[in-house]
Amino acid sequence: MNDFIQGFFYPVRCIKLFFIHPKLILYSIVPMLINLIIYGTILFYVYNWLMGKSADMMDQMDTGSILFELIQPLIKIFSFIIVLVVCYFAFVIFGGIIAAPFNEKISKYIEEKLFNKKIENSLSTIKDAMVSIKEELKKLAFYFSIMIPLILIDFIPMIGSVITLVFGSLFSFFYNALDYLDYPLTRRITKFRNKLKTVGSKRNLSLGFGCIAFILTLLPLINVLLNPILVVSGTRLFYERGYDKILMSE
Repeated sequence: MNDFIQGFFYPVRCIKLFFIHPKLILYSIVPMLINLIIYGTILFYVYNWLMGKSADMMDQMDTGSILFELIQPLIKIFSFIIVLVVCYFAFVIFGGIIAAPFNEKISKYIEEKLFNKKIENSLSTIKDAMVSIKEELKKLAFYFSIMIPLILIDFIPMIGSVITLVFGSLFSFFYNALDYLDYPLTRRITKFRNKLKTVGSKRNLSLGFGCIAFILTLLPLINVLLNPILVVSGTRLFYERGYDKILMSE
């Protein structure tokens, strides 16, 4: 449990790095602006569409009934949850792919400045960016290969929702840890199965870090602003807590 708590609060420890190394702020501006535009557009249209549907539903009900008074706030809460879920998936898909080359640069900067590590490769800037995007697509394929069956299980009466909630949450924590620990792993041209093994080797620490990453990624617009902090946290965690040594021993 101690490792889980340390992983959970790890991003808080990394905020000061943006003041010590102002270049991190500079590297974060472009991906934040791009993701703000994409996320803001999706949020706007999904929210308005759902609110319109909710209004149509309530217009067909007797506004003076007790049932209307009970259902109205529930519909609004349910609509808001749907907006959060849709925007979360959109951010995971589009945000991760678009921001990958920029996040790679942030991670590499932390690797070199804090830990004096310099992983060289012979790839051009464009090819290096394509590798980052390719790895994001691999992670997304892995994510939906697990989440889609879990969503289907949710339709099972009685126990389906419980199974989906428990295992879906744990998997989301693991995936978010993998997502932000992945940048130094990708620079080492690590095979995907070895990435999973490395992140899973420190289960509680990874789940704690993944838990806070999941929560922050779920929050509208805040997720865009805090994404660079999670990238920095993942890279720092990778070296400070010995994930790199586990990878080297394999």
